[in-house]
Amino acid sequence: MNSLGLLPTAGAADTRRAVRELARPYRGRAAATLVVLVAGSAAGMAVPPLLGLIVDRVADGRAPAAITQPALALLVLTIVQATLTAFGTAMIARLGEPMLATLRERVVRRALSLPLEQVERAGRGDLLARVGDDVGAVADAVRNALPALASSALTIGLTVVGLAVIDWRLALAGLCAVPVQALTLRWYLRTSTPVYAAERAAGSGRAQQLLESIGGAATVRAYGLGDDHGARIAARSHDAMALALRTVRLQTRFFAQLNGAEWLGTTAILLVGFLLVRDGAVSVGEATAAALYFVRLFDPLNTLLGLFDEAQGAVAGLARLVGIVGLPEPREPDAPPLPRDASVRATGLRHAYAPGREVLCGVSIDIAAGEHVALVGVSGAGKTTLAKLITGLHQPTAGEIFIGGASIADLGPTVTRRTVGLVTQEVHVFAGPLADDLRLARPGASDDELWEALERAGAAGWARALPERLDTVVGHGGHRLDAAQAQQLALARLALADPPIAILDEAAAEAGSAGARELEASAARVLAGRTAIVVAHRLTQAASADRVLVLDQGILCEAGTHDELAGAGGRYAELWDAWDQARRVAPRKTPPGP
Repeated sequence: MNSLGLLPTAGAADTRRAVRELARPYRGRAAATLVVLVAGSAAGMAVPPLLGLIVDRVADGRAPAAITQPALALLVLTIVQATLTAFGTAMIARLGEPMLATLRERVVRRALSLPLEQVERAGRGDLLARVGDDVGAVADAVRNALPALASSALTIGLTVVGLAVIDWRLALAGLCAVPVQALTLRWYLRTSTPVYAAERAAGSGRAQQLLESIGGAATVRAYGLGDDHGARIAARSHDAMALALRTVRLQTRFFAQLNGAEWLGTTAILLVGFLLVRDGAVSVGEATAAALYFVRLFDPLNTLLGLFDEAQGAVAGLARLVGIVGLPEPREPDAPPLPRDASVRATGLRHAYAPGREVLCGVSIDIAAGEHVALVGVSGAGKTTLAKLITGLHQPTAGEIFIGGASIADLGPTVTRRTVGLVTQEVHVFAGPLADDLRLARPGASDDELWEALERAGAAGWARALPERLDTVVGHGGHRLDAAQAQQLALARLALADPPIAILDEAAAEAGSAGARELEASAARVLAGRTAIVVAHRLTQAASADRVLVLDQGILCEAGTHDELAGAGGRYAELWDAWDQARRVAPRKTPPGP
């Protein structure tokens, strides 16, 4: 995967703008959350002065009864602080959840509308890493880091105020740690930001390589490419591991410098407190309260600075998500012309997935409305690419496609999708009730219409045998459908969508011989009355088509009926003879015994 093809990552300004837009509807809730958090932090700020008062009364030799009142106040304030802090933390988490949900919906909606060509160029691993890992990183930050960051920041600010109230010199002593912490944080943010971004990109590269190698395992084994792909995975994993170890080294150095700043601040507070008590400027209790104030800073300060580590990962992930959301929407014509019929015409089609490597080389076709055409050729001839161009999934590098006399560039994606339906050999069964899976093609379809579509696709028999029929959960975690059943489900969806033009891209290739014959019969019923383009994996599909188009190395080399081409002695005749011979010598299954 070429890293230059990765989906874009938003800049800092665009990311901040997106966050402000997400937060705008929740400003009132944010203000209420801030009030609760400030109240909780303020209650906690009264604890050190009360402890200092107790120290002074003990030092003055006061009776035990004199300690009772501040001790009770200390207990009440502790309970109030704990209650308000917990409530405020829950409020800020709930504040972030709707924002996160909105962001997730926008990312998924935009990801689903991305042109397939753009996704394939970037690599599906990059997209999966963003909607998976990056969404997870931002979600963890919203639920865990954001509440802690807000609470810690308030506690630190109010503690500095408390030190200043006791004596400005004590506040100044505590602030001597700030330059060290600020420089440490500045160094860490400047150094770690590009490392986190690179680590995310390396994770995307590793995911993409795993998808390519595992998804193409059969081809990898067939061509003996196991060692090569293993080396590629190892290289991607090594890059990701090296960046992960680099972040660990940065974190170790970061926290070591923060510990040094704590030691410096504590020493300064104790020294200044001793001098002020000696000079009578403050009491022992006030010096104790100041020391307690500063010691209380350790946890929130370390939390605040330490969470910058998690925040960096979340910000990097957020920028990658905003990069997807910010991609321009597909252009839709204001008033797209409707196709006058279901004819398909293409002129001078050229297409290349990489510069200088054309898959189609000036292909022109003309398919009449209602005609059934088979695309035939060896693997890599350009059949699937031509099918994807006609459906609008890819854009040709040259040439033009017309549906019913209207250019698909003028029709726009929405009208093209309603006009041309595509079923491939890679069928996804969505997790959920079978009825819901079917209604993806037509949301308002009645149960009777669902059964009619299943009947046409040859799937009604096994669908009626399911435990809960249309309400049976299929897909991941539900009833498992075999390859032939999944293809029949896809054909039933096609029947429900009812497009005037249908393209089947090797839709029976993975079903086995018996299953393929059954699927061919199902496909014939679903395709009846439509313009059909069948990418023929089995040449029996070509034999039953009205016309056969033969592609060879991206060139349309032959066109005609099966009988014409089979007797012409050309490329199709060679393919048919090889196919027919393979069928004759294929081993037959022994009939089962009585």
